[in-house]
Amino acid sequence: MPLSEHEQKLLEQLEKQLHEDDPKFANSMGSDPGRSWSTRHVVIGVLGALAGVFLLLVGVTLQSIFVGVLGFIVMGGGVYFATMRSSAAAKNGAKGSAGKPGKPRSSFMSNLEERWDERRRGEP
Repeated sequence: MPLSEHEQKLLEQLEKQLHEDDPKFANSMGSDPGRSWSTRHVVIGVLGALAGVFLLLVGVTLQSIFVGVLGFIVMGGGVYFATMRSSAAAKNGAKGSAGKPGKPRSSFMSNLEERWDERRRGEP
């Protein structure tokens, strides 16, 4: 259910007030456009998780506790690596971006959200 214009204005005022009162907390709670998902991290993490599952199954098949535990650790590390966000990739991409001057390059989802907001406001 979309917010009414009055509710949107109130929400924007609350957000502005939060940024004025406690900018550190507001920045930690908001989405950080400088940190984005890295496809490389996701692919390597998924491959690591699959390797961990394979090791876990081999450990169960061989009835080897050590191999099973090692597989579980590799699987957990792969999932952790896949869910990490990379700030270096976003910074490197922003240096070569040909977007609007003075505006940092944002992620795909941020662009979609901006376009959606512009449509809601009636801007072209």
